[in-house]
Amino acid sequence: MADGKKIIEVEHLTRDYGGGRGVFDVSFQVAAGEVFGFLGPNGAGKTTTIRHLMGFLKAKEGGCRINGLDCFRDREKVQQMLGYLPGEISFFDDMTGIEFLDFVSGYRKDKGESRRKELMDMFDLNPHGKIKKMSKGMKQKVGIVAAFMHDPQILILDEPTSGLDPLMQNRFIELVEAEREKGKTILMSSHMFEEVERTCHRIGIIRAGKLVAMDQVEALREQYMTPYTVTLESEEMAKAFAKDFQGVCQGRSVTVSAKRSLEEVFMQYYGGEEHAE
Repeated sequence: MADGKKIIEVEHLTRDYGGGRGVFDVSFQVAAGEVFGFLGPNGAGKTTTIRHLMGFLKAKEGGCRINGLDCFRDREKVQQMLGYLPGEISFFDDMTGIEFLDFVSGYRKDKGESRRKELMDMFDLNPHGKIKKMSKGMKQKVGIVAAFMHDPQILILDEPTSGLDPLMQNRFIELVEAEREKGKTILMSSHMFEEVERTCHRIGIIRAGKLVAMDQVEALREQYMTPYTVTLESEEMAKAFAKDFQGVCQGRSVTVSAKRSLEEVFMQYYGGEEHAE
C-alpha cells in the first residue's frame, strides 16, 4: 500500500495543440506503492501527459517530476529508472524479439538478475522471430517483457493490454496485482475498466485534456448510487427483503441502492459522446 511519499508529480501541466487538443492545467500525484489508473478515450490527453512524464515533451506550462527529478531536464536519469510501455511501440523491425530485449537492456545498463525468462514464460512469448513478422499481440508481449524485465520500482504503462487476447489480458492483470503487492508505484492509462477496477487504488478521469474526476474506485462508485424501489406481495416479505439487501421498507415497498460500475461512472463524465483521436 502507498506510504505517502510522492513518486510521480504532475503540476498544472499544460500543452495546447489548438482546436481544443492537448492537456490543460492537469495536476495529480502518485504515491509510493500506489497503482494509479488514468482513464479516458483516445484523444483525451492520456498519452500526451505520459510523454511529458517520460521527458519526450517539454511542458509549455507547469511540469512533471519523478522521484524528485524534473522529467524533461533529467529525462535520461528518469527513463533509466522506469519501466515504460508506450501506447504505440516503436520497434526496429529487422531485429528479432530477443535482439530488441538485449538492446533495451543495454540502453538501461541493466545489472544483476533479469526477470526476462519468467516473463516470457508467463506470456507464452517466443522472442526469436523477426519483429516485423509478429502479430500485434506478440509485439505487445515483447513490450511488456521489456517494461518489466529489469524489475523497476516505478512503471508507466500506456494502454498495456492493447492487442492481447482475453487470456493474456488476465495474465497481465495478475502481473500488475503481484507488482502492487511488492509495493511498486504504477501509473497505468487504460480504457479497459476491468483491469483498472482489479488493480488500481485510485483513478483519474481525463476529458478533453482536463482532469474531471479523481478518487478511489469505490469512492467514485459510491458517488453514483442508484436507488431502486421494489414492491412485494406482503409487508412480511418486504421486511425480509429490506433486511437482506439493506433497504428501506415502507409497507410492501422496499427501496435499495446499488453502486454503479466503474464503466457507468465513466459514462457520467462522457455522456455517451464519441471522442476520436
